[in-house]
Amino acid sequence: MTLSVPSARAVDLRVEPVDDVLDRVERSLQVHLDQGTVVRKRRSVGARTDRDTWVRVERRCLDKIGVQGWNGNECAARLKGIAQPAWQACVVWRDADELVMWRADETELLPGTPIGTAVLSEDPKLPDGWWQALSSSMDALAAQDTRRVATPDTVTITQALVTESIRSAFSGNFDTAVERWVPTHADLNWANMTAPTYCLFDWEDWGNAPRGLDSASLWGSSLAVPALADRVREERRHDFESRDGKLMTLFVCSKILGPDAHPEDPQLEPARRMAEQVVAELQTG
Repeated sequence: MTLSVPSARAVDLRVEPVDDVLDRVERSLQVHLDQGTVVRKRRSVGARTDRDTWVRVERRCLDKIGVQGWNGNECAARLKGIAQPAWQACVVWRDADELVMWRADETELLPGTPIGTAVLSEDPKLPDGWWQALSSSMDALAAQDTRRVATPDTVTITQALVTESIRSAFSGNFDTAVERWVPTHADLNWANMTAPTYCLFDWEDWGNAPRGLDSASLWGSSLAVPALADRVREERRHDFESRDGKLMTLFVCSKILGPDAHPEDPQLEPARRMAEQVVAELQTG
């Protein structure tokens, strides 16, 4: 028998008061957070500490915490061959008033600056060495083993979710069954990587997912800059040319082209064109 957990209210930590939360983090980790460095996102808040580390605090509803737990950043510390900030410590607690949990992870500082927002509107003009480091880390990640299952956007990815997402947006006589599942970051976008030194951070949702999810996600967040989207496809060509990579391209396109899409979104037209091409390839392949 599966017990459902009631949903808590949705909040945006960019505007939600978090002073009490940050005070608790400071006491628990015995650090002082530099208020001048605070970065607030929709579901996380981060800041530099007085011991030259970084603390990321996330709020998550209980119904978004599955049986594998909620320790992605901690579990990612054992991964090898991947450019990521070293994990050091954490504190986790259940909110006294709401059906949510809070988690603060302390890591070493990033070696560079986050490249931008999740979706870019300008080409960051990254050097060839950066792209080589990206592919090296992604290939190393896919070669590892884990029992974790990826939770992109805090939703556990399953074959049923892949099929439902693709079928909701695209018609055609092709199979949506995934052939290969591999360890995946599951939130690969331009806000979670640094430059000029490459580093990939925010590992809370990583786990097994269909091959090509990360590559397709990064391509999707690049569509407003056509040359950048083309570079992603070129660098990760072996993912995009695989059958699973084509399915993941449709999976990402289904989110971009969904019912809530803004008609002036620059991602819409290139996503629509690519989806038509991929559907045709899957039907004839």
